[in-house]
Amino acid sequence: MSVRPTAGVGLKAQHYAEAEACPAVGAQQGLWFEVHPENYMVEGGPRLSWLERIRCRRHLSLHGVGLSLAGDERPDRTHLGRFRALIDQYEPFIVSEHLAWSRRGNIYHPDLLPVPRSREVLGLVCDHIDEAQIALGRPLLIENPSAYLPLAGHEWDEVEFLVEIARRTDCGLLVDVNNVHVSAANMGFSAENWIDRIPADLVGEIHLAGHRPDAALGEALLIDSHDAPVADTVWRLHERLVARIGARPTLIERDGDVPEFSELLTEQARAADVLSGLEMAA
Repeated sequence: MSVRPTAGVGLKAQHYAEAEACPAVGAQQGLWFEVHPENYMVEGGPRLSWLERIRCRRHLSLHGVGLSLAGDERPDRTHLGRFRALIDQYEPFIVSEHLAWSRRGNIYHPDLLPVPRSREVLGLVCDHIDEAQIALGRPLLIENPSAYLPLAGHEWDEVEFLVEIARRTDCGLLVDVNNVHVSAANMGFSAENWIDRIPADLVGEIHLAGHRPDAALGEALLIDSHDAPVADTVWRLHERLVARIGARPTLIERDGDVPEFSELLTEQARAADVLSGLEMAA
């Protein structure tokens, strides 16, 4: 595929046919798709067939949600093996995971849970990323999580912690701009300052998603729900980030209340316009 990926969308099963048939015109020339590898760790069947057909037409990224890189246990070797098989088969242009923990023993938690940014956790995370990158045969991009309540034990602020991880492991960073906004609103720090401090050379991808106020607390607590359009505040932060660091592959995430494919393409086109406008200005 000669077209360079620009703005993409998360691929959902109900959109397979439209995604496969989507013409490469306008903002869709650089359209790419992201999937969670955990949904495709099977021996065969229609999902893999659909994914293969789409991969032949579009660039693909694999965005993991199950490695639990910030947990106190090593990454599951069986999980890593299945992940590696997908990488070898579908050759994604980006492979990413979260800075979070989601597993304890054989119990998997449905949420990506935060951890204190301590020296002990830093060491564990770096060891786990090193192990994962060797097993997967690819560098990872690590995503910043959303924060909902203060945790004891922080020894770094988030930007410093992410940078230290990247420098020690040679991984890159996936900046989820919505997570920055949600965390800033909940924790009381400046999202603009966060965006302005992240080193350009470490950022390999950007995520944009929607959020909602908590049902009980309202605007006092924002939830990274992925079930709403990207908010104007998040769009402005995205523009601010790429104006400083340059164009990066940017994904529209929608995991709940998933709209028609055409609505996702409208947001994808807006992100593509930001990136193409930046390149034209340069």
